[in-house]
Amino acid sequence: MSSSVESYGVLRQRESGSRYESVAEEVRERGYAVLEDACTQSEVEALSDAFEHVRNRYIEAFGATRLRALDEFHTIRALLTHGEDVFLRLAMNEHLLATLRLLIEGKFILNQQNGIINPPQEKYSQGKWHRDLPYQHFVSSRPLAINALFCLNDFTMENGATFVLPASHKSEELGSDGYVQRNKVQIAAKAGSFIVLDCMVFHTGGVNRTALPRRAVNHVFTIPFFKQQIRLAGHLDAATLSPEARDLLGFNYPEPTSVDAYLASRESKATS
Repeated sequence: MSSSVESYGVLRQRESGSRYESVAEEVRERGYAVLEDACTQSEVEALSDAFEHVRNRYIEAFGATRLRALDEFHTIRALLTHGEDVFLRLAMNEHLLATLRLLIEGKFILNQQNGIINPPQEKYSQGKWHRDLPYQHFVSSRPLAINALFCLNDFTMENGATFVLPASHKSEELGSDGYVQRNKVQIAAKAGSFIVLDCMVFHTGGVNRTALPRRAVNHVFTIPFFKQQIRLAGHLDAATLSPEARDLLGFNYPEPTSVDAYLASRESKATS
């Protein structure tokens, strides 16, 4: 139980009335936080089983040799498009959405949902410092994109839990090698939790020194200004989705294919 912070000469102080507000405050200030207990144990087990089913089908469909050549063998793109409903429910997790609404002002969409595997005793594509808006070197006054990394396994120091560079979402460039080494923080988190990051915070996966893979489902949520990594609306049946799901998955933000289509979209908004 937290106690009041004593102070003097302070005219204003933020208030935090819920765990979602606490997580959002940490993300704004430090660039990262852990949203604990977002799923039950039975939900984690169902997601874990579905993850393995999709992974097997994915490798069969695209070929291990091709995936390895592209450095994609330890990634499953667009998880929710592979026939397992649990991944859509995960993207619409009530605890996650409550946190996102505090972080991203106005509308936001699911830009991507990918399965991430940190293999034992092996390098992988996420094991380098990066932002989840790669190649971008700008800062903004509020989050434009949020990364929500769902832990299918416990994230530990031994199995390569994610490292972050605190508050680096407020700096345009990555710090020097010495600065990164001195200030990096590794995030331990239990299975069923989301590690929530401002997408502009620098982070990297650690080295998995155990005998088992460390698995996660990565989500990136963005304002609709950003184009989706893979157009989700092209792979899902709108008739089977709720209005909230269609909005979150980008069905309501298509790119007009012509001037006439653009004008029609404006007319539709004006009459709705």
